[in-house]
Amino acid sequence: MSNSIKVFAGNSHIDFARLVAKRLGLDLAKCVVLKYSNQETSVTIGESVRDEDVFIIQSGCGEINDHLMELLIMINACKTASARRITAVVPCFPYARQDKKDKSRAPITAKLVANMLTVAGANHVITMDLHASQIQGFFNIPVDNLYAEPSTLKWIRDNVEDYENAVIVSPDAGGAKRATSIADKLKMSFALIHKERLKASVVKRMVLVGDVRGKTCILVDDMADTCGTLVEAARVLMENGASKVFAMVTHAVLSGDAMKKISNSQLDRLVVTNSIPHDDKKLLCPKLATIDVSATFAEAIRRTHNGESISYLFNYVPS
Repeated sequence: MSNSIKVFAGNSHIDFARLVAKRLGLDLAKCVVLKYSNQETSVTIGESVRDEDVFIIQSGCGEINDHLMELLIMINACKTASARRITAVVPCFPYARQDKKDKSRAPITAKLVANMLTVAGANHVITMDLHASQIQGFFNIPVDNLYAEPSTLKWIRDNVEDYENAVIVSPDAGGAKRATSIADKLKMSFALIHKERLKASVVKRMVLVGDVRGKTCILVDDMADTCGTLVEAARVLMENGASKVFAMVTHAVLSGDAMKKISNSQLDRLVVTNSIPHDDKKLLCPKLATIDVSATFAEAIRRTHNGESISYLFNYVPS
């Protein structure tokens, strides 16, 4: 495999890229990505990619616009260097929350990002837990949307005592399908919190639908940004008699004073994947725990390269 596959990494999450490459038994391919004094991005591919199967790992986080440009330029550099196939491995898809025209004159920016990746030269995209799965339809190239659910199920089985009697809770109606899927697979009960927003990131009121009295509650969501929703949901659950509250999130943006909110909240644990780097935030908050999903991405890369089915990863965690 090492003769026909190259794994490159941008600057957004280099530690994750190293974990993926290590799992594949490879070293990261040589590449220099830097910014000139005028803030332009410069990319130098340090080895031949002619007729190679290229995978470029770059998550949508941090300096998100710079990292998106890095990814586009790296894809285009490999395309012009005659790579056989270029796969963009994007653990957290940038602009995924701007996926619909929810008000007049609003852009559908996720569609724009899809077009940019395609025009740059990507032949295939691998991502995880898209905010809205229909984003796959924005592309004219294959998109594999992996799920953190198998890793989430494993963590619950291994770390939550008497989990069969716990309750899976969706913090909003939009996440109900995700939460009920987990509840069904673990044979657990389900509850829902209905929230009314004053505006984006500002919640007016929360109403619990379901019985959580005396039970451990596990909040499930795809993304934690300011964490206001999770903190308020934990408060509502405790007021309704919950004994403990865990939160499980795929993409931990954790912007602003999110860590302070979590530390002062009634959440017992916030469990996130490493699709976005957060080691610095773990030092600030002992409630933060990590699920490593690099093995899932490494296996997806291996299966893509060998022409094998990806659907196995929708239900199982690679051993």
